[in-house]
Amino acid sequence: MKLIPNMLSIFRICLVPVFIIVYFTTTDDNLLYPVLVYALASFSDILDGYLARRFKASSALGMVLDPLGDKLMTISVMACITIDGIIPLWAVLIAGTKEALMAIGGLILHRAAHIHMLPPNILGKTSTVTFFLVCATLMLFRQIPENVASILISFAIALTLLALASYLKKYTTIMKERGKETGIESSREGNAFTPLQTTAKSNQESVE
Repeated sequence: MKLIPNMLSIFRICLVPVFIIVYFTTTDDNLLYPVLVYALASFSDILDGYLARRFKASSALGMVLDPLGDKLMTISVMACITIDGIIPLWAVLIAGTKEALMAIGGLILHRAAHIHMLPPNILGKTSTVTFFLVCATLMLFRQIPENVASILISFAIALTLLALASYLKKYTTIMKERGKETGIESSREGNAFTPLQTTAKSNQESVE
């Protein structure tokens, strides 16, 4: 059971090239098949997260594969619909920057505080669902006016930026607490060392 979440994450990563190929080979007015691939990837994300929590099957590898699959699929979807002219270029640039910041923050947390990743909060989950719904809508209904499409994707990106701000706040709190704990440990080590130094100095003076 512990291997299933990782297998689902690998499956989701494998769906990234499938989505891109299906997207650009679909000749219909709407992009139903790419949306189905995207929906399958999103469902696998929900399922592997549930299984990892339900059966305590989290692993170091899974902590890498899960967000990697999410970010690759998100950027791929946005890149495809940007190339297709459905959304403006600035939208994918902002989304890409946000994902990069999340990845860098996660790496710093792992190295400095030994935390693999921040747990998702309600704002993060809401932004993820909203982003999926907006992208799916834009792919299925390509006749949506460009200004309306820009408003929809702007709303989805605004939510992701709010989620990023909430994660940054949590990240800052964790790093401050880690700094305090490190300071306390250093202080204790210093206090434990001082009596030894004092005793050694007293013994030296006695010999003299």
